[in-house]
Amino acid sequence: MMISNTLGIGIQGIQDGMQGMETSARKIARGGVDGPQGAGSGYGGLIEPMIDMKLYQRSIEASARVVKTADETLGTLLDVMA
Repeated sequence: MMISNTLGIGIQGIQDGMQGMETSARKIARGGVDGPQGAGSGYGGLIEPMIDMKLYQRSIEASARVVKTADETLGTLLDVMA
């Protein structure tokens, strides 16, 4: 069924986004020492994980909208069939 596939894709997107946010948060917590400039480079190593975190947030929001839309569509189909 197409809606279950859409729900699965949305849920997978949320899970992937959460995993990416966790990775970015760990990098930020370490002070960016894993960044391309390395330790002692000031805030340069923090910029990339902060940007990544914002991108993952947007990805999670978009995936949540996919899940919500699929849920609403399924609800409408059930109402029509009832």
